[in-house]
Amino acid sequence: ATPAAARPEPEPEPRPLPWEAATAWPRPAPPAPPAEAPGTGLPVRPVVPGPRPDPEPLDGAAGPAPVPPVQPPPPPPAPPQDPRAASATGYALGNVDVPAWTAEEDRTVQVTVEPGHDERPEVQHLGDRAPTYAAEPGALPAADPAALDDLTPDTVLEGARYGTYTLRAVSLRGDSARFRGEARRDHLLTARFGTGDDALVMVVLAGGDRAVPGAPAAAAELCRTVAAAVGRSQERLAEDIRAGRRDALRSGLQRLTDRGYGRLRVRAAELGLAEEAYTAGLRALLLPVDPQCRTRVCFGSGAGGLFRLRSGEWQDLEPDEGAWEGEFRFRASVARPGDTLLVCSGGLAAPMREEALLPAELATRWTEPEPPGLAAFLADTQLRLKGYADDRTAAAIWEA
Repeated sequence: ATPAAARPEPEPEPRPLPWEAATAWPRPAPPAPPAEAPGTGLPVRPVVPGPRPDPEPLDGAAGPAPVPPVQPPPPPPAPPQDPRAASATGYALGNVDVPAWTAEEDRTVQVTVEPGHDERPEVQHLGDRAPTYAAEPGALPAADPAALDDLTPDTVLEGARYGTYTLRAVSLRGDSARFRGEARRDHLLTARFGTGDDALVMVVLAGGDRAVPGAPAAAAELCRTVAAAVGRSQERLAEDIRAGRRDALRSGLQRLTDRGYGRLRVRAAELGLAEEAYTAGLRALLLPVDPQCRTRVCFGSGAGGLFRLRSGEWQDLEPDEGAWEGEFRFRASVARPGDTLLVCSGGLAAPMREEALLPAELATRWTEPEPPGLAAFLADTQLRLKGYADDRTAAAIWEA
């Protein structure tokens, strides 16, 4: 018999440290040594039962029938080239319904689109002749890697709702600038100064002559300068509007407007440009947040317009040039429920005054019970007419 293998001495149980005596978990018992085969000193391996083999068939009896191998299902047919026919069970794409087909049928599908179900606003034109340029943007303006902050997007949309009025504002690049790959010259800035009922909402827009190279920078600088001055005087202006102090409002707003144009003249001299080469027309709206105050203040200078839609009829609220003292424009009026006030740059003011089709179409669209959404407002202000391809910037107020 082979002598039993020498067993190693078991290690002593470690003592718990003093801080472990009260919180130490009980240690598990050490595993028992494996059993030994008698007379060999070798451990006995436990026998793990496994699956039993199928019993052999009896003599003369047939065994189990062989199982045929599982055949994989046939691959699905290749998808058709038309992406609209991507399902064999039929589908609906928008307002287009496509019937299902079977394997024996021809898979050519004829799609019929029913008119009048597309909810997306379309860019349309008014008049018998389409405009010269395309309706959608073409070339992008050239970019300077060292002045990327000066890039201007093709279109800017803004909206808000306070008290009894709803605001929609847009500035979009004209068809001519889109075709030539030139930047938008108009600039739009909307801001809320203050909190609570004492706050003022301001919309300021400026439009430059497309023949003037410095017009985009001048329009942006003028908007920022005037808006910053209004923001610094927000409390005084809000108080004057609620109290109806027209003279104080007129003189104060004229002073800050003059300062804005003064800064443009200084900047033009620094750039070595003539004053008329670095300027822009200005229009601004001041709207109290206080729902008890319906006074709306508009001011500005240069090219632009102010119109009011009341009882289905448009009113031009800016008289001829000769009726103004200087160039400064100011109007403070009390809005009525149902009014729509439109302030715009020269690119939209010109067709509003010169083409009867545009104000008539807008009057039809804007007499609905609810103001248009942002996308619909963009489509409305983008109504195209042949001969009017300048930038368009506008802000409209719907009174409830």
